[in-house]
Amino acid sequence: MSKVVEGLLYSQSHEWVKVEGDVAFIGITDFAQEELGDITYVDFPELNEEIKAEQECGALESVKAASDLISPVSGEVVEVNEKLEDEPDLINEDPYGAWVLKLKLANKAELEELMDSDTYVKYTSK
Repeated sequence: MSKVVEGLLYSQSHEWVKVEGDVAFIGITDFAQEELGDITYVDFPELNEEIKAEQECGALESVKAASDLISPVSGEVVEVNEKLEDEPDLINEDPYGAWVLKLKLANKAELEELMDSDTYVKYTSK
């Protein structure tokens, strides 16, 4: 069974969000990385790019497939995890430690639309 971390928020497209102040860290869940297999490349959005909730904001490529990264929330890209350029497999090793990007939140109310850990566990066990 996939690992789910309490205290994070989850989207139906299998991204997680960790909020610190007005910044959201975004990555993919353990469930998503297991489905993708060994990740070989991460495509990032541009710094300062405005992203809308449920909009594509990058992509992940693996030995099995390519998958769009869908932002769970709206905001401005303030940082990308450059370590993943050389070591994309860090996502496979620790999906909750290897965030992909940070957004300055545009609308904190969007967080209420996301799932908590218990709800996400039920969602992925269907």
